[in-house]
Amino acid sequence: MIYGYIRVSSDKQTVENQRFEIENFCRLEGLAVDGWIEETISGTRSYNKRRLGLLLRNIVKDDLIICAELSRLGRSLFMIMDILNICMTKEAKVWTIKDNYRLGDDIQSKVLAFAFGLSAEIERNLISQRTRQALARRKALGKPLGRPAGKKNSPDKYKLSGKEPQIRKLLDEGKSKSSIARTYSVNRKTLNAYLSDRMDT
Repeated sequence: MIYGYIRVSSDKQTVENQRFEIENFCRLEGLAVDGWIEETISGTRSYNKRRLGLLLRNIVKDDLIICAELSRLGRSLFMIMDILNICMTKEAKVWTIKDNYRLGDDIQSKVLAFAFGLSAEIERNLISQRTRQALARRKALGKPLGRPAGKKNSPDKYKLSGKEPQIRKLLDEGKSKSSIARTYSVNRKTLNAYLSDRMDT
């Protein structure tokens, strides 16, 4: 199966440019798209919460995903590496038009798949290690660990209470978490805690 993947970050953008690029590319390569995946959502959202996640769960060996450019898959290098690692592990191919990537079943792609998988594992280990170190420091300083009892649903827990729609809109428009935090005069940690506990991102 050949899939054309199109993503825009807001409804003000059009999918037509990306569709034209993919269709024109396929015409030159003598290919035909079997299925289109189009979505309007920020690339910062986890691929598992996008239609892309469903596609990645269903692809099989020799399937081909074509997109206009690698950034359509995700906005962070770590996320893109994770997505490509899934495709390489399943022996599916990913081709991009603007950046001219051809990831498939050749030896170069297998080396890249190994590198993607290793990088993702290292990143997860580093995050876990940093978390353990932070907890150990708090414990050594005599600070309480975890959330204070009875505070989980307190309306005063976050300065961002009640601003879910505005924050969701900014995320879907592709705004960075840092810029959103600045907009609401909070630090990024506060925003991340809010997103985790209140918005299930």
